[in-house]
Amino acid sequence: MKAIEVTGTVNNKGQLSLDEPLTVDKFTRVRVIVLLSDADIDEELLESPQESFRQGWHDVMTGNSLPVSQLWDGIDAE
Repeated sequence: MKAIEVTGTVNNKGQLSLDEPLTVDKFTRVRVIVLLSDADIDEELLESPQESFRQGWHDVMTGNSLPVSQLWDGIDAE
């Protein structure tokens, strides 16, 4: 079995609408697992995994990053 992660919206009739079409063979049976967010996060504001990776890669290639040794500096400051 293969897993594909996609996002979508449930309408007022309880029907799921995906944000992007699936890239699978047509008329393929699927199993659907719906994960609901507990947080009050507007999903529209979240980047896709691909865009998040592209941005991270761009940051690394342009030097817009920190050494691992500095990531926790000041984390316990109040």
